[in-house]
Amino acid sequence: MASTSQAPSPGARTAHPDHLGHVIFIAAAAAMGGFLFGYDSSVINGAVEAIRDRYDVGSAVLAQVIAVALIGCAVGAATAGRIADRIGRIRCMQIAAVLFTVSAVGSALPFALWDLAMWRIIGGFAIGMASVIGPAYIAEVSPPAYRGRLGSFQQAAIVIGIAVSQLVNWGLLNAAGGDQRGELMGLEAWQVMLGVMVIPAILYGLLSFAIPESPRFLLSVGKRERAKEILREVEGKDVDLDARVAEIEHAMHREEKSSFKDLLGGSFFFKPIVWIGIGLSVFQQFVGINVAFYYSSTLWQSVGVDPTQSFFYSFTTSIINIVGTVIAMIFVDRIGRKPLALIGSVGMVIGLALEAWAFSFDLVDGKLPATQGWVALIAAHVFVLFFALSWGVVVWVFLGEMFPNRIRAAALGVAASAQWIANWAITASFPSLADWNLSATYVIYTIFAALSIPFVLKFVKETKGKALEEMG
Repeated sequence: MASTSQAPSPGARTAHPDHLGHVIFIAAAAAMGGFLFGYDSSVINGAVEAIRDRYDVGSAVLAQVIAVALIGCAVGAATAGRIADRIGRIRCMQIAAVLFTVSAVGSALPFALWDLAMWRIIGGFAIGMASVIGPAYIAEVSPPAYRGRLGSFQQAAIVIGIAVSQLVNWGLLNAAGGDQRGELMGLEAWQVMLGVMVIPAILYGLLSFAIPESPRFLLSVGKRERAKEILREVEGKDVDLDARVAEIEHAMHREEKSSFKDLLGGSFFFKPIVWIGIGLSVFQQFVGINVAFYYSSTLWQSVGVDPTQSFFYSFTTSIINIVGTVIAMIFVDRIGRKPLALIGSVGMVIGLALEAWAFSFDLVDGKLPATQGWVALIAAHVFVLFFALSWGVVVWVFLGEMFPNRIRAAALGVAASAQWIANWAITASFPSLADWNLSATYVIYTIFAALSIPFVLKFVKETKGKALEEMG
């Protein structure tokens, strides 16, 4: 499923002001999938220690339960495009909303560890679908003049979802007297944390009934008049609808369906440009960013921070993530993708190295010494800030722009799959690595952040200001 990439006709370049509010509502409603993506992927942070205690499992088993959702993510992302092309973008959103709801209820009321893992896989499938369908739908319904800004709604919704999940977890933990297993509404607090996601999931489903189908999908199934109606809704009365329909249809007929076979070549199985995309995806995950969102409460508690405070620090980290994302959105088109990635890498090396240093000290009365404790806390926020203002946004921009037209869809799919696999590897390994040596674990992340600098300098080409057709 590809988004339209044709040059807009003159009549399509601006949206009538009366229609802009409606278009913003449509994009925001679709971006609720991104909010759920962020919320569901990080809400588990509040339940890690309670799950370990309730089911009396070691770090290795616990890590698999946390990371198993990523298997669902990979499958959901791989299949969402085909589903959306067959039954429509809106139906795809509604399926994701149902899966999010079912996952939230099941995760809140598990019978045993195995079915908790199953519900997390289902939630992961919904995350994968949302990660694909949201950006594609927004690109297809947005007037060309506003497509970039409206497209940023998805990433903004993801980081807001992460922050809100941490804030909700913090509030529920306080309500349960600081105990993840404390009683709350007849359940343990961690169960309520996982179950609260029912609310945004249902809202996402309801909003999907209030927004129109993609004109591109409608044209693909022969519903030209309905497609024209929606184009009039989102682009205004002054647009030449026949010209716009012809333009979209021409682009659809011109697009090549890239396949996995098109990616093969060169000395090392894939073409070099595909390996660069895979490298960007792997480096983005191997710096350990998702440790900050899946395990931060556990991490702070392991170095003596009070559980309630640890949840508060997780929330502040999420706020820093939002700030960094906004900075990236402002500067990615001004200073370029490559300089931003390099700035981020340098900042991440500093933050991660300071964390590794702080965690190398022995605990005193169950806590890090005061100086090291503050260094660890500040360094963690520095790391997240520099990641968010660079690699968090820039990698997705690069992956959307760097591949030649004829292989773009297939190459992006391979790179995104590599990202989910790398995410799984870091998520599944962290508890065992932390038990072994927390400082050494952060040294490993620091090394990957450092290696990303020569990788970007040598292999990654700037894509700022270049037409997609220039990518060779």
